Amino acid sequence: MKKIVVFTGAGISAESGIKTFRDSGGLWEQYDIQEVATPEAWERNKPLVMEFYNQRRKQVIDAKPNAAHKALVKLEKKFDVQVITQNIDDLHERAGSSKVLHLHGEIRKSRSSLDPSLTYPIKGWQLQLGDKCERGAQLRPHIVWFGETVPNMELGYQLAAAADIFLIIGTSLNVYPAAGLVEYAPTEIPKYLIDPSAVNNSMFIQNVHLIKENAVKGVVELVEKLLQ
Repeated sequence: MKKIVVFTGAGISAESGIKTFRDSGGLWEQYDIQEVATPEAWERNKPLVMEFYNQRRKQVIDAKPNAAHKALVKLEKKFDVQVITQNIDDLHERAGSSKVLHLHGEIRKSRSSLDPSLTYPIKGWQLQLGDKCERGAQLRPHIVWFGETVPNMELGYQLAAAADIFLIIGTSLNVYPAAGLVEYAPTEIPKYLIDPSAVNNSMFIQNVHLIKENAVKGVVELVEKLLQ
């Protein structure tokens, strides 16, 4: 069975109503990165950081997987499909994808601020100050903040290197180290890049087929083609 590796970014979740960070009207226009998405911000103002992620978590819970998420699940009928996502939502899982690797964390989980290996599902949308891990440390959002290492990156590289077909959906390929994942895919395999805007970094990808559509339209059409 051929292996398809699917690399997704904010563009696939945007069509479920989840705001992206870098697009016009995105979240970073409303918040200073340094105030809500760094370890220093957490140490400086835990209530602000907590509220930022509580609101994002509420938005994710209210959102539903779209046709692009669901179409990727159909590929599992014919292929061994591994999703690697920069997104912190759980829309791939809720759509039914069986193998999903999150590079930047998971919004619906918390983790110990003392021991990163201790993670817990969050019931509902609120994480509170005073919520503690089994070792008595405050729980924080299970998110990879700016300035932190990406613990799943090495596994992501290994999965990309084993791909027979590589799909890139809804990402600007500007966020490193995640964007470097594409470089680990074998040179000779077909690659499909689905994004409505020209992606500056697409030129360095060999054997790439550009599909300038939004995620829903582009993914649905490509999945139908791959299943034929």
